[in-house]
Amino acid sequence: MGRGRLRIHLGAAPGVGKTYAMLSEGHRRVERGTDCVVGFVEHHGRPRTEVMLHGLEQVPRRELSYRGAAFTEMDVDALLARRPAVALVDELAHTNVPGSRNAKRWQDVEELLRAGIDVVTTVNIQHLESLGDVVEKITGVRQRETVPDEVVRRADQIELVDMSPQALRRRMAHGNIYQPDKVDAALSNYFRPGNLTALRELALLWVADRADEYLQQYRGDHGIRSAWQARERIVVGLTGGPEGRTLIRRAARMAAKGSGSEVLAVYIARSDGLTSASPKELAVQRTLVEDLGGTFHHVIGDNVPESLLAFARGVDATQIVLGSSRRKAWQYVLGPGVGATVARDSGPDLDVHIVTHEEVARGRGLPVARSAARLGRPRIAAGWVVGVVFPVLLCALLTNIDADPGLANDMLLFLALTVAAALLGGLWPALASAAFGSLLLNYFFAPPVHRFTVSDPRNIMAIAVFFGVAVSVASVVDLAARRTHQAARLRAESEILSTLAGSVLRGETALDALLERVRETFAMESVALLERAGEVEPWTPAGSVGPRPAARPEDADVDMPIGDHMALALSGRVLPAEDRRVLGAFAAQAAVVLDRQRLVGEAEGARRLAEGNRIRTALLAAVSHDLRTPLASIKASVSSLRSDDVEWSEEDRAELLAGIEEGADRLDHLVGNLLDMSRLQTGTVTPLIREIDLDEVVPMALGGVPEDSVLLDVPETLPMVAVDPGLLERSVANVVENAVKYSPAGERVLVAASFLGDRVEVRVVDRGPGVPDEAKDRIFAPFQRHGDAPRGAGVGLGLAVARGFAEAMDGTLAAEDTPGGGLTMVLTLRAADRGGPPDPAATEPTEAGDLPAERQKAGPR
Repeated sequence: MGRGRLRIHLGAAPGVGKTYAMLSEGHRRVERGTDCVVGFVEHHGRPRTEVMLHGLEQVPRRELSYRGAAFTEMDVDALLARRPAVALVDELAHTNVPGSRNAKRWQDVEELLRAGIDVVTTVNIQHLESLGDVVEKITGVRQRETVPDEVVRRADQIELVDMSPQALRRRMAHGNIYQPDKVDAALSNYFRPGNLTALRELALLWVADRADEYLQQYRGDHGIRSAWQARERIVVGLTGGPEGRTLIRRAARMAAKGSGSEVLAVYIARSDGLTSASPKELAVQRTLVEDLGGTFHHVIGDNVPESLLAFARGVDATQIVLGSSRRKAWQYVLGPGVGATVARDSGPDLDVHIVTHEEVARGRGLPVARSAARLGRPRIAAGWVVGVVFPVLLCALLTNIDADPGLANDMLLFLALTVAAALLGGLWPALASAAFGSLLLNYFFAPPVHRFTVSDPRNIMAIAVFFGVAVSVASVVDLAARRTHQAARLRAESEILSTLAGSVLRGETALDALLERVRETFAMESVALLERAGEVEPWTPAGSVGPRPAARPEDADVDMPIGDHMALALSGRVLPAEDRRVLGAFAAQAAVVLDRQRLVGEAEGARRLAEGNRIRTALLAAVSHDLRTPLASIKASVSSLRSDDVEWSEEDRAELLAGIEEGADRLDHLVGNLLDMSRLQTGTVTPLIREIDLDEVVPMALGGVPEDSVLLDVPETLPMVAVDPGLLERSVANVVENAVKYSPAGERVLVAASFLGDRVEVRVVDRGPGVPDEAKDRIFAPFQRHGDAPRGAGVGLGLAVARGFAEAMDGTLAAEDTPGGGLTMVLTLRAADRGGPPDPAATEPTEAGDLPAERQKAGPR
């Protein structure tokens, strides 16, 4: 029996309707008479999804016991014994309870497929293994359950179940996904509009890429070489001239007219020597195309039209955008130009657009490099043809005409061919033409003919003068060509050095960008900046670009020393000596950029020292005012008790003693915060991280607030956290005390904890006046008190200390608006790495819904 077929319903986020779509597909197949059963479906208490299970045969689940709790998993053995035609299996990335047949559900699905059973399943985009880092950056949640990309790629069908972020949040607010008590936390965390929009775009792009892969595979299997315009890909050919910006903008406007269109800008550089474009202009155009959503490509190729067409066909482009030629009219004698050649050879599948611009027919006007000034192989070949073949043809023509033009005119005609050979091929074809022409003149036209002797001395002089003039003309032409080459090189070098000087003055160039410019300018594979501390110390890379950079200068094809302990190493080809002058300028600039980066780091250290001085100044101000208030209260109470002039009653004495105790507590709290902030500023906070349960620490942090002012909700099923218990207690205490201080009378502060991925969140929710968005970060700065806080309320260090301690434990502390008014402080902590198989009781739900009580967790995966 053959392998079964796999169909996957892919979603951007939990709750978009993947399970519902899968069950709908099951009903359609049952109606068509297909033997379809439910292998495993979790409806998460959603009524509409639960209704869809009616009418479908469900294979009983297998019951397992783990850590004293009972769980149910898909019974693979029962499914294999039942052998249906189609099995519906939910949550492809699910981790099975230890003791199951396989560790992962996708492995269960693989067994069913190998047995010839078709499988319809579901998975979210965040569970793809390759996207784990991307999803974590977007949502802040690390996915603990993943499925290899190859498993999803091998699916016979992938159907995207899509829903807009606004519609999904409405479903969430209506209670269709979460229980009502978890809606607010979900909407303000994982299900934020930005998160959902980014995940949706990620899913759409992933599915589009898979569709493109299938299309390419189909075209390859069927030998289709022509471009299919399923997606517009517009290639922009750049020369490095100023017209490139016009071409890029024009291509971007063309791409905007079609959904999913791509813009690919490509610059073709010759394989030898310096590139013929301005590095500064190319950098500007690279930035422009990337800002417009396109990509920039640098391709090496001696034949520009051929290389451009090869690139376009390689990326399955549908259109090519080129600028009108900047050549003068007379230059078309040398050939049709790049635009005309590309249009002629593009074939019926590539549309070529020639865009006019302000630089048309103004000449290239760019600094040219050595490769542009050299005579190419076609010109050298043409020079040899004109210098050797054409004299034979001319000789045959002159010997077969009746009129005799005379020896002088014959010499002028042969001299014209020599000059033409010099102009085309340079010195050596011209010298060969002069020598060969002299022999032909002697043999065929100087009496006696058909002999290499000359009877008239004047003819000897004429032939000698002809040879001398021909050699002189060839030498002059070659010298002019070499001078042109030198001028072009100097012009190119001056342009590059001018760009470098400008970047030095502006301080704009980053080290990686500079090394990339070196690589592109000299057409190298990789460039590395190496340094070492001493003569016998090993080399270490300060920066590198390109594949396989050299680890030592002696391993590179070209190395440029920079002082005694630094070198620029280039790999790819050996540079001629004349290129090393420009390379030396690049090397010096690289050293300057590296020094600048280090100076910026030192400046940042100096800034921190200045900030420490500011803190100390504020500390003195706090000591002079805020600390004196409780001291004065304590002093007055003690003086009153010690007074012999007044007879205090027991109630008065108790009130004075309570005042002393309250002042001492306030003083202890202020001094503690001052000491903590001093430790944070000096970097002496060293957390002792250990694994501990939140319910052992959080209740202890509430000792400084009235008992009836806080509502505590810390589930016992939460995983342990990796924290310093003392720092965590101080951090939570400061946040809770701040919330209680600003809460209205009679309103209790909610302290709730939940589990999101590999992070545990502690949320402190108050119903106070709240904080505007622009002040949410400022309230965490030292000695900052928001609004009209009374002077006796503290020195403004509580939240600063709380955030500092949280960050010292690899956590975060942020402020959010409380739905309905107020402020919510979110303390995020790292869950302990428990190792071994995951605990199903602590695994967050795949569909961000409600699992049975023994597996229930707050927050989506």
